[in-house]
Amino acid sequence: MNLTYFLFFLCIIVCTLIITYWAAKQSKTTNQFYVAAGSLTGIQNGMAIAGDYISAASFLGIIGTIAISGYDGFLYAIGFLVSYLIVLFFIAEPVHRLGKYSLGDVICSRFPGKRMRWMMAIGALIISILYMIPQLVAAGLLLRLLLNIDYSTSVLIIGSLMTVYVVFGGMFATSWVQIVKTVVLMSGTFLLALIVFSRFDWNIAELIAQVKTGTPLGEQFFLPGNLYDDPLESISLHLALILGTAGLPHILIRFFTVRNTKEVRKSLLTASWIIGSFYIIALVLGLGTVALIGYQQLVGLDPTGNLAAPLLAEELGGDFLMAFIAAIAFTTIIAVVAGLVISATTAFSHDVYFHIIKKGQTTEKTQLRSAQWTAFVVGLTSTLFALGLKNINVTLLVSLTFIVAASSNLPVLLFTIYWKRFNEKGAITGMVSGLIASLALLLIGPHIMNPQSGWIPHEPLLPLSNPGIIAIPIGFLGAIIGSLLTQSSTQSTAEFRRFFIKSQTGIETRDKSS
Repeated sequence: MNLTYFLFFLCIIVCTLIITYWAAKQSKTTNQFYVAAGSLTGIQNGMAIAGDYISAASFLGIIGTIAISGYDGFLYAIGFLVSYLIVLFFIAEPVHRLGKYSLGDVICSRFPGKRMRWMMAIGALIISILYMIPQLVAAGLLLRLLLNIDYSTSVLIIGSLMTVYVVFGGMFATSWVQIVKTVVLMSGTFLLALIVFSRFDWNIAELIAQVKTGTPLGEQFFLPGNLYDDPLESISLHLALILGTAGLPHILIRFFTVRNTKEVRKSLLTASWIIGSFYIIALVLGLGTVALIGYQQLVGLDPTGNLAAPLLAEELGGDFLMAFIAAIAFTTIIAVVAGLVISATTAFSHDVYFHIIKKGQTTEKTQLRSAQWTAFVVGLTSTLFALGLKNINVTLLVSLTFIVAASSNLPVLLFTIYWKRFNEKGAITGMVSGLIASLALLLIGPHIMNPQSGWIPHEPLLPLSNPGIIAIPIGFLGAIIGSLLTQSSTQSTAEFRRFFIKSQTGIETRDKSS
């Protein structure tokens, strides 16, 4: 075991546990546990959103993808960034005004009832756990590589830490772990980018020239078509990335942690600047990896490219810098996983236990205890899944998560807020059709059906690796058809007007005839 690596990891664990101890003293009510009592500023929340969003796939995966695929790798990153425009213009402020703790609150503000609570809770659980598993798998592989710890032990360490953060600290601990992660991530990667530039005497032209000699792609490195030959595949992938963020529960519930819509806008603008800056830095690091390490050596050590950042750090600064970057990756995983746990916890504890099982009749202490037990169960379940899915394709689960979110949650959110003729049956139909389409298309796609490496040794029935271009329209069509075929339950114009005014302004209006 490398002592430098171990000390860096130990430092990260101690610091985050201190944050959790402080946060535990603040989390005495459900309001504090679920949404930090709305006490975060817009800048703090924006930093937390960035910390929640820049996952292991972004930090480790994007740098490696740029190093291997060039232009297409950076375009992949742009898809993540552009997604925040959808959230900013159409989703964020109405979600803040209509909800309290969960997405179930938002939808049920228009369609109250047990069925919608169940559907939104199940959707949030599925999306959170799907996203959580690849983070845990990546963490296990990272610790095994750097500290020579058994994979199962590595996953258990990460799973235990994330559960402790949420059970004892709730949203306070989760938010501050994410904020610290953002500060450490941005400062560490910026430092690494400066060192890369210094190696080429601050001459970008020299860096680019060296990249061309370090990659077998040559000039093609800076042109599209290296990641996917089929334009339809590329369009499908970016459609899922751009639309998926607007349906991710662990991102959307962060809009409940600030006081007003001004802070919501400030949150998104802060997050967008941080995320955009990070992907520019990632571009520099990807280019630096090719120029200084070379394509052949990178692929020889790790065909996926996920170790590009740690390998570049080792090349530039030896064990110390590599340990620092690896510790940042570790913090990244912890922060994202903690956000996913609090999202899944809120969905079940608030929507199912409090509203459905207890019908809103329980004490504050009982609610808090329920939330803590739910966090423990969610953390344990995700850890067990990660232990059993050691060899799963991590990229598969990340892309699937975005497709599920874009095809199930997003249609329901948009139509609930903006479409007068939308109704409860349409919402349920849209959720179910989007979810089933996502999973079914995955099963018949090349990730699962593959003669060489698939779970099903057969030629894929659907050639698309990313079926978002099919699944997402199915989710929207399901919601539209379900609503149009069941118009008897549609809200009156006056009811929808009151709901819409509240979603856009926060003002509660009354029927003049009452």
